[in-house]
Amino acid sequence: GGDEEALALCTKIVDTVNPDLIDINFGCPVKKVAMKGAGAGVLKDLDLMVRLTEAVVKSTNLPVTVKTRLGWDESSKNIREVAVRLQDVGIKALAIHEADWTLIGEVKNDPRITIPIFGNGDINSPEKAVEYKNKYGVDGIMIGRAAIGYPRIFREIKHFVETGTKRADPTIEERVE
Repeated sequence: GGDEEALALCTKIVDTVNPDLIDINFGCPVKKVAMKGAGAGVLKDLDLMVRLTEAVVKSTNLPVTVKTRLGWDESSKNIREVAVRLQDVGIKALAIHEADWTLIGEVKNDPRITIPIFGNGDINSPEKAVEYKNKYGVDGIMIGRAAIGYPRIFREIKHFVETGTKRADPTIEERVE
């Protein structure tokens, strides 16, 4: 949502089931969400984004993380300022979803940033996951669309990281399972 009181109340409700953390998704581009000033729509108003995040942080003792994009559009890629301001109100990690990994790397390597930074976007193979993690220095990689229809990508990345080799293609039985 785009309302501080509503997000703070939701956080208190979610707290009752003892999750490990609270994650705010300021990255959802779905039109019916963004056009209501929620999800990625919050990127149009950085001060609101900071107030919403601070309301959540203050309403819980759990770690709060944020997923967002580089900006609302090509002319408002303000992720470096966003990262610093959200860190300053107490988030514990930031995930940035975008295909432009150069800016994700700039956020991670900004000397003002001390929280973990996770990159997300266009990772569709074990090799690319390792290459991007190393090239941009991020603390971790998130995978979304590539896992649809290909859930074993996580197992394959783990194997590649541990051994430097690719796993054998799964059998038909493994794929069905």
